[in-house]
Amino acid sequence: MSLSPSIVTDVRPRTGRWTELALLVFAVGIVILAYVNVALATSGTIPANLVAQASGFLILVLGLHLVIRWRARYADPLLLPIATLLNGLGLVMIHRIDIGQGLEQAEGVATRQLLWSALAIVLAAVVLYYLRDHRLLRQYSYLAMATGFVLLLLPMLPLIGHEENGSRLWVKIAGFTFQPGEIAKIALTVFFAGYLVQTRDALSLVGTRVLGLQLPRGRDLGPILAAWGLSALILIAQRDLGSSLLFFGLFVAMLYLATERISWVIIGLSLFAAGAYVAWTLFGHVKERVQLWLDPFQSGLSDQVAKGLMGMGHGGIFGTGLGEGYPQETYFANSDYIVASFGEELGMIGLFAMILLYALLVERGLRTAIGAREGFGKLLAAGLAFSIGLQCFVVIGGITRVIPLTGLTTPLLSAGGSSLVANWIIIALLLRISDHARRPVSERVPEAPHPAEAELRASTR
Repeated sequence: MSLSPSIVTDVRPRTGRWTELALLVFAVGIVILAYVNVALATSGTIPANLVAQASGFLILVLGLHLVIRWRARYADPLLLPIATLLNGLGLVMIHRIDIGQGLEQAEGVATRQLLWSALAIVLAAVVLYYLRDHRLLRQYSYLAMATGFVLLLLPMLPLIGHEENGSRLWVKIAGFTFQPGEIAKIALTVFFAGYLVQTRDALSLVGTRVLGLQLPRGRDLGPILAAWGLSALILIAQRDLGSSLLFFGLFVAMLYLATERISWVIIGLSLFAAGAYVAWTLFGHVKERVQLWLDPFQSGLSDQVAKGLMGMGHGGIFGTGLGEGYPQETYFANSDYIVASFGEELGMIGLFAMILLYALLVERGLRTAIGAREGFGKLLAAGLAFSIGLQCFVVIGGITRVIPLTGLTTPLLSAGGSSLVANWIIIALLLRISDHARRPVSERVPEAPHPAEAELRASTR
């Protein structure tokens, strides 16, 4: 009897879209319940516009869900519900702080944040619709680098640059304010992924060993080190050391993922320690933040850290309840310190639940990176997921005195349209990469060769 050749079957995984829909409705239900809870605690009545606002938010996220069904039906089913829940809870807390500050709904920050949420979700849908294959971004790596630098430089221009609280981070045109550095973070991540996927062999195998550490050739590391150095100099000039720390951590993490060499972590930590000492020496506001980190109750300095700690202490384990605390007493309670606001009214248990949501969001991003079948997708997904995780660590660590306060905003929660738009675009890119990673082989689009690879193939014929 002859043996028939083995037959390879094309395994079709479950798309997970019905799971996504159920979790999405559940997430919106939690947001509506929290919104009603705030209204009952502050005014004793159910909001008159509850149906209109809840329906609008639900229509937005369901619209994005339909776009995913149409354009990325194998995408990770947990990313959208988690992002929706975090965004919605952020809207509720911002609205609650507006009430505490005596702001009318028409002039409150929550109304602007809701409009930014609508724009961000629509832009995420646009990214999913037009970007059919994330691998196309690799062909524009250096364009992404140039775009990132231009965006970082925009706030330094004399006519449109806008300074707030000692930092020149915003662009203001005709009353419209935007922080271009948030989009620059995505552009530079694309550049890092595209460049490292080409040079990772040289960076990991070729070089000189010094004191047990393998250092690469200057021509291999030079372009990406120059890119990081220039972005860091721009951010230091803008007095935004929090974003500078974020870019540096992203740079080192993606370099380690590309080369798998622990020496890069050691070199990165050494450079960070040196940079932190220089910043502490040169910048007075950095020295003040270090002093507040060591002793937040010093007289004569800002009491922001102290008020945040006292607010979370007031919340205790179970919290005061939504609408029943005093989060508005802390400066920037709806942006930089929104985590402390949640800690006061939801308590330690509620805050831990939100941290678990972020941990799950980062885990799904890293799972997407593991499932990606090409180097660029792996590095891009890992970089985007790590940027969310590192930003959460920097923000929550600063509020809880694990590290000095940096002034970054919490992804998807804090008030601020620039951050919200950037993070929804990150979610869209992770959805696109996960769709490609989970898609059956028979439905995958063949990868177009990179221009450098195509030129090499043509020269060897």
